[in-house]
Amino acid sequence: MKVKKGQSYELTISDMAIGGRGIAKIDGFAVFVDGAVTLDRVIAKIIKKKKNHAEAVVIEIIDASPFRKDPDCSDSGYCGGCKWQFIKYEKQLDFKQQHVVDAVERIGLIKDAVIHPTIPSERVYGYRNKMEFSCSSRRWFLPQEMDTASNKSQIAIGLHVPGTFFKVLDTKYCKLYPDKGNDILDDIRSFIKDSHAPVYDLRSHAGFWRFVMLRYSFAYNRWLVNIITTKEDAIELKKLADLLTNKYPEIGSVVNNINSGKAGIAIGEYEVRIAGNKCITEKIGMFDFEISSNSFFQTNTYGAERLYNVIKQYASLSANDTVLDLYSGTGSIAIFLANSAKEVTGIEIVPSSLEDAENNCRINHITNCRFILEDVKNGLQQIGQKPDVIIIDPPRMGMHKDVLKQVMDMAPERIVYVSCNPATMARDLGIMQELYKVLEIQPVDMFPHTHHIECVAKIEKNSRSC
Repeated sequence: MKVKKGQSYELTISDMAIGGRGIAKIDGFAVFVDGAVTLDRVIAKIIKKKKNHAEAVVIEIIDASPFRKDPDCSDSGYCGGCKWQFIKYEKQLDFKQQHVVDAVERIGLIKDAVIHPTIPSERVYGYRNKMEFSCSSRRWFLPQEMDTASNKSQIAIGLHVPGTFFKVLDTKYCKLYPDKGNDILDDIRSFIKDSHAPVYDLRSHAGFWRFVMLRYSFAYNRWLVNIITTKEDAIELKKLADLLTNKYPEIGSVVNNINSGKAGIAIGEYEVRIAGNKCITEKIGMFDFEISSNSFFQTNTYGAERLYNVIKQYASLSANDTVLDLYSGTGSIAIFLANSAKEVTGIEIVPSSLEDAENNCRINHITNCRFILEDVKNGLQQIGQKPDVIIIDPPRMGMHKDVLKQVMDMAPERIVYVSCNPATMARDLGIMQELYKVLEIQPVDMFPHTHHIECVAKIEKNSRSC
């Protein structure tokens, strides 16, 4: 049967692909089906046809999989925030483990590593400590809202429809972060609607209000509100800050980031503090971390502690060990390991992250961490003594080939590789097999109701290469 774009087919989903879509076959031809799960029988419409595969969306469910459940959010299926809400949580964990297995075996060509069952998130809803919402002068309507003609001019403050930059849902209630955040967002939405300043137009790039970012400290019950605008308006922002801080004593910080560029990122060219402190404080394990509006911090606080405990376990540190932490960010992993090692050295390219790392060391009275401000491939050249352990936590694209070569030339006894992308991790681990053996990999679920998975690999030098 020839597969054609625009045609609909009856399909049985046989498996789940890395990336979160169901897999079906039409006469051996692979079709990736968005919104489907293993054992679904569906009618699906082909939306893209390529040489080796096609992409489709579910039009009708004929027989529902036993792994399927009713989503808990009315925006599910339209919002890009948590596309796996329709899958039972315990099955999400199985699929994520299998994604790691598939990547390691097919991409890394590693057959003998132990890949453990996924460690679940302590919370499956209300787990995020940070949310970003886009402001749009034109709201994207759900199908059931299209008949409401009077709503056609409404603004939106919310999350994007997947794969688009201009389709923004007016997110009334998001289950991924604490309930109080929805109340705060609703009051911000009402204020912006009544404001004299216009909401940003994502096509023309005209307007004032651009993003709303909310950060929350689970440990200390404090909120940071960051309003991103195209220019300063001290009077308008002070009105908003007064409204919020008077109503919500939990709000410890209101800041305004100014972003006059066209790039759709919720980071400003500079920041103005409007009310309260510049930062809020969060805790991972026994350690406190100051978080500013633009700091990198793990978005699942409780999940981060579980992740860091695995890293610490796999590092197998003794009091005389030296540790090298690549892509060290704000120093959270380095600080978490510092009490178990002689010295930890971090390498980080972003100046503000390194400043946060040094500040977090002061807060926690950590004296055996130092940080190098450099690109990792240059920073490695400044390391004189070979470390006992290297911690690698690279960006999603994995390690640069020059960094990987330098790590292998350095040849520490133990490596712990931390990744949010099993595919690029598997690629790098496959190359490292020349000198190293992957003993075990632990997936840790930091992002319930999404296909994303964090994982930690324990790697030791082959005895024959010593």
